[in-house]
Amino acid sequence: MDFIDKEIQEYCNSLTTKTEDILEEIERETYLTTIQPRMISGFFQGRFLSLISQMIKPKNILEIGTFTGYGTLCLCEGLRKEGEIDTIEKNEELQSFFSKYFKKSKHKNKIKSHLGCATKIIPALNKKFDLVFIDADKKNYDKYFELIDGKINIGGYIISDNMLWSGKVLKTISDKDTKGIKKLSNTINKSTNYQNILLPIRDGLMIAKKIK
Repeated sequence: MDFIDKEIQEYCNSLTTKTEDILEEIERETYLTTIQPRMISGFFQGRFLSLISQMIKPKNILEIGTFTGYGTLCLCEGLRKEGEIDTIEKNEELQSFFSKYFKKSKHKNKIKSHLGCATKIIPALNKKFDLVFIDADKKNYDKYFELIDGKINIGGYIISDNMLWSGKVLKTISDKDTKGIKKLSNTINKSTNYQNILLPIRDGLMIAKKIK
C-alpha cells in the first residue's frame, strides 16, 4: 500500500534521478513473471535505498529477503570499492531470476547470495555490518533484529520495510505478520541503543541508527 497521494508520488518520481537499465529490466520481468510483484522495492524506494547506501558508504551490507534482486542492486550503489553485500532468500524458485541479473550487474563480484532460512544463515556470518535491510517474512522481524543486533557496527543502520503494513498496524489485528511488525517497531523505539524514525515511504520504512 502507498500512503502518498498518487499525483504527488508521480511528481516526486519525475524529479528523482532515473535508474540504470538493468533495474528497469528487473522490475519489468518481476511484474510479468512473479505472483506478488508488489514485493519489489521499485523505483522510488529503490532510489531512496541507493542514496542512503551512498551516504553511509558501507563496507558490509546484509539484506534479509532478496526477492528478485532489485533492492540488492540499489544497495550495492553505495558500497565501498572493497565492500560486499550478503543477501538471503529462502524461496528457491527465485534463485535463477536474481542470479541472472546479479551476473549481468557491474556489482556482481560484491554480491554474496545465500539460499535458505535467514535465522540459520545470519549466525554463521562472521562479520560486522554497516547497513542491514530487513524485508522478509514479517512474523520473524523481531527475531531477525535479535540476530543482527550484535552484528551491527556502532554508527550502522537498520532499514526495515513494510512497517505500516497497509495500515494494519493501526488496527486491532492479531495475525502473526502484523504482530511481528509491531513488535519490531516497539523494540527499536524503546531501545536506548538506537535512534529511529518511521517514514511513510511505500508501505513504511523504519530507519534505525545504532548509537551504542
